Amino acid sequence: MKKFPFLFFLVSCLCMATACSKGGGNLKDNATGTDTSTDSTATSKTITFIDTLSDNTPFIHPGLLQSQADFDRIKAKVEAGASPWIDGWNKLIANSHAQVDYTPNPVDTLIRGGSSREQPKPDNYSRAFNDVAAAYQLAIRWKVTGDNSYADAAVRILNAWASTCKAISGDSNTALAGGIYGYQFANAGEILRGYSGWKAADFEKYKSFMVNVFYSNNHAFLTTHWGTCDSHYWANWDMCALASEMAIGVLTDNRQLYNAAIYYFQKGIGTGNIHNAINYVYGDSLAQWQESGRDQGHCTLDVALMGVICQQAWNQGDNLFGLDNNRFLKACEYVAKYNVAQLDVPYTAYINCEGVSNPVISPDSRGTIRPMWELVYNHYVKLKGLKATWTDMGARSVRPEGGGGDYGPNSGGYDQLGFGTLLYSR
Repeated sequence: MKKFPFLFFLVSCLCMATACSKGGGNLKDNATGTDTSTDSTATSKTITFIDTLSDNTPFIHPGLLQSQADFDRIKAKVEAGASPWIDGWNKLIANSHAQVDYTPNPVDTLIRGGSSREQPKPDNYSRAFNDVAAAYQLAIRWKVTGDNSYADAAVRILNAWASTCKAISGDSNTALAGGIYGYQFANAGEILRGYSGWKAADFEKYKSFMVNVFYSNNHAFLTTHWGTCDSHYWANWDMCALASEMAIGVLTDNRQLYNAAIYYFQKGIGTGNIHNAINYVYGDSLAQWQESGRDQGHCTLDVALMGVICQQAWNQGDNLFGLDNNRFLKACEYVAKYNVAQLDVPYTAYINCEGVSNPVISPDSRGTIRPMWELVYNHYVKLKGLKATWTDMGARSVRPEGGGGDYGPNSGGYDQLGFGTLLYSR
């Protein structure tokens, strides 16, 4: 299996975090003649490629899902009692994870894919997704209120994991643990990096934990796909690993990690490449996901994870949202039209590298609810001024968005950090 082409990062065109046109077209775009005129999204100048910056280019901090400008806006709106921010805030502070008496439950070995040949012990990854949800929610409460008790509680969680957890174990599903909880733990740490009460030595230990436990897993999966062919795994597997690799790169000020994720998202061999994850485009309106023929629960996860990737890049000055004439927006419109509006969408049969075929769109888990629409809606509609009929409907259907703990006890309710009404409204 090919390794990441790190030599790419030595290119001479070092754009200052802007889009550089490199030419080229869509890999698998398909216009079928389906009437999608009522769906048409307004589009902007096509961005075909985002160049990476040199390894010594500094990052913006905080600069993952939220920037300091975001927190300044959120704080002002909450203090003013303005809707919908105050509605999102009330949702946050009512969550049991967002309380200062939350007790962390770290494990020595994080297991996802347990009770298996590779790992006979049972799964324990629920302890990770609960704890990281708590750390993130407490970190937000600190940034908005300035009350250090919330930061102290969040730091206790992160320090406990950095001191205890040494490895991820299980069957192939370790890639999901490494990716999903990796990007989430990195985001919590990124928010708290400026807190004076987090000892420098503890922060350094935390960064080492993120690299040794999570990034090592992300890189191994993305470069080997556990010995399978390039499209064996579904898009959400690649994308969670990319979201984590990117986030850990920012957290640890390692631009090589960040650059690898930016490159893979555009040119990578696996299903995390945006052209493979969103594998058919229908005119100027809709775009199909690689997982559309699998089930809708995972299609909605695809929206959530690509939203994380694009938002993290956006806060570092890289406009992945705009790639290929807003390809991501078209794919969001597709999922929202089918799942929220419950209307038909076009579909093209999918076959992976092993001959696994999805001949029709899957209605399984149609209508899955995740706290993911506000991020997409507010970027494309409120910030960019584009039309997104079905994404707008999706955002209104879950407003105000909650987060981990508000959507049931299982992992699907924690795959995204959420609270988009509070965090992304403009």
